[in-house]
Order: sequence, then structure tokens, then C-alpha cells
Amino acid sequence: MSGVKRLADNRKARHDYFIEDTYEAGIELFGTEVKSIRAGTASLKDSFCLIKNGEIFAHHFHISPYEQGNIFNRDPLRPKRLLLHRREIRRLFEKVSQEGYAVVPLNLYLKNSRVKMEIGLCKGKKLYDKRESEAKRQASREMERVMKQTGSGR
Repeated sequence: MSGVKRLADNRKARHDYFIEDTYEAGIELFGTEVKSIRAGTASLKDSFCLIKNGEIFAHHFHISPYEQGNIFNRDPLRPKRLLLHRREIRRLFEKVSQEGYAVVPLNLYLKNSRVKMEIGLCKGKKLYDKRESEAKRQASREMERVMKQTGSGR
């Protein structure tokens, strides 16, 4: 996609959850937070989303204070409101009310000079699921390595 620049990625979410559906959400931010994100100081590690009173908020989404921001800097861990359509929030709320589902931020990126967050409707993995995913990844890496060696040896 043109005009898209990735700023942060939540790799832990892909390890801990099965991602069933993804949504693109805008984020309600202040000026110094946007400048700090553009500088690459945002972290999605351990972040999650909660739905309250028909609004969705990203919690534990860390944005470091902007160095030149002085009094205008906000709390780095304050809950940030996400901007989604009401029907999307309602659909997410219905799924999250079921057992085992969670809404988790996956990516943070700039799209046409606007900060966007990709959030996923996720279902938690069990330990054996994580082991199985790791074994598949190891096997595919091993096959690629062998194919590369046999292909270049000719």
C-alpha cells in the first residue's frame, strides 16, 4: 500500500493469540504524542483494548514523552480512545462478551499522514498451540534452508 509507514508492531500478540478478524482504527491523540510517535517511540507490548460505554480504549499503549514537549506532554500510559464506527464497536463488544475473545492492538502505522492502529479480534492460544506454531515455523525454516543449499549447489 502506498502512503503507509509502519511505526510499531505487536509480535507478542501474534504469538499469544489466534487473530480471527482485524480492524483499522484511528486514535485520538494530542500534538506532542503524534510527534513522539513519528519519532518512533511508541510501544504496543502488553497493550490491550477495552470497550466501555460504547467507546473503545487502548490501555498500556506506551508513547514516550516528546523531548521538546515540556508542559504539553501527557501521561505515557494514559488510555487512548480509538475511533471506530459504532456498528464495529458493537460487533466487537458482542464477540468479547463471549468467553476467550480479546481485542488486541497489532500494528501502529502512518497512513496518509494520519496515525492508525490495526486491532485484532483474538482468541487466546493454549501452550500446546504455541508449541505447534513454533514447530511449524521451525520446519518451514529448515525446509527453506535445505532448498537453498540444494538449489545453489548445482
